[in-house]
Amino acid sequence: MNTNPDLVSVILPVYNGSQYLRAAIESILSQTYQYFELIIINDGSQDDSQQIIDSYTDSRIRSFEQPNMKLAKTLNQGIALAKGRWIARQDQDDVSLPERLARQVAFMRAHPDCALLGTAAQIWANHAKTERVHRHPCSNIQLQAGLLFYNLFVHSSIMMDRQVVQDLGGYCTDPTRQPPEDYELWCRIAQRHQLANLAEHLVAYRGVESSMSRTGINPFLHNQIRMSAENIAWALSEPIESTPVQILAHFMHRVYPKPLMNRLSFSGVRSILKRTIRGLALKMQLDPLHPQIQLEEKALLKKVSLNYCDFLTGGLINQTLSGSFRESVKKTLRMWS
Repeated sequence: MNTNPDLVSVILPVYNGSQYLRAAIESILSQTYQYFELIIINDGSQDDSQQIIDSYTDSRIRSFEQPNMKLAKTLNQGIALAKGRWIARQDQDDVSLPERLARQVAFMRAHPDCALLGTAAQIWANHAKTERVHRHPCSNIQLQAGLLFYNLFVHSSIMMDRQVVQDLGGYCTDPTRQPPEDYELWCRIAQRHQLANLAEHLVAYRGVESSMSRTGINPFLHNQIRMSAENIAWALSEPIESTPVQILAHFMHRVYPKPLMNRLSFSGVRSILKRTIRGLALKMQLDPLHPQIQLEEKALLKKVSLNYCDFLTGGLINQTLSGSFRESVKKTLRMWS
C-alpha cells in the first residue's frame, strides 16, 4: 500500500451495479493522479457485481463483501477502512474523467482550509452524452448561502478531508433522515469548514433508475425541507419549530402547507430571507454588507420572487408548465424581480 501523505481513498459502494461497474472502476484506474487506493464494497449485490470486481488484479484495489447495509452505512464502512488523507466518492454508474483526482488534489493542497470539494458534471442518459450538465456555485460564500436550502454538490464528484468527516461522525445512518444522506453531511461540514466546487466537468453522471439512492420509498423532499429548516434555524439562532423558519424552508422548496402559508406575504418572506443570510454572515464572521454576501442575498431574493409568483398561482408554474414554455415563463419572472 502506498504511504504517500497525499494518498486519496476512493470509495466505491456497489449494489447490483454490474451494468456500468466496469466503466466506473476503469475510470478510477485510468486517473492521471496515481496515489490512490480504490475501496470497493459490495453491499449484498445479487447480480454478478462481485465477479466483475474479482476480475481486477490491480494492487490499488481493496475489495470487500458484506450483507446489504444500505448506502450510508456502506460509505461509513469505506471511510473507516480508508488510509488516505482525502476521501473521494465514486458511484457505480458514474465515470470520473482522467484529470479528476489530479485537479482536486491540486486544489486541496492549495486550499488547506477546504474540507469539501466537488466538481461540475456532464449528464449522460445511460451510455449517451447529453447537452445537460450539473453546474453549481464554486466559491465558499456562494455555497454556504445556497446550501442553506439546496444540495449544491454532485455526490459522486466530491473529495473531502477524511479527518473532518471522521470528527463529524460520517454519514448519518438514521433511516428517518435518508435520503439525502449526502446533503445532510454537507450541511454539517458547512457549519464548521470551507467548501468549494471546481467549474470543470470532471465527472460523467448517469441518471439511471437502478442507482442505490433511488431504490425503495424516497422521502427526499420531506427530508430536504427538514434539513433546510435546521440550517435556517442555525443561521437565525431560532428554534426549528418557529414559524419564520418553517415558512422559509417550505417556501424555498415550493411547498405551501396550510395553515402555515395562510398569511404569507411577499414582504414577509423577503424579510425572513434577509435575516437568514445576515445571520449566516455573522456565523461566518463576515460583515453582512460584504459584497459577496450582498450578491448571494440578491440572487436568493430573485428565487423568492419566482416562488412567490408560483405560490400565488397555486403551484401552476412548477407543477403545470413544462419544457421550453416553463423556462420562458421563469425567465420573464426573473426579469421582473
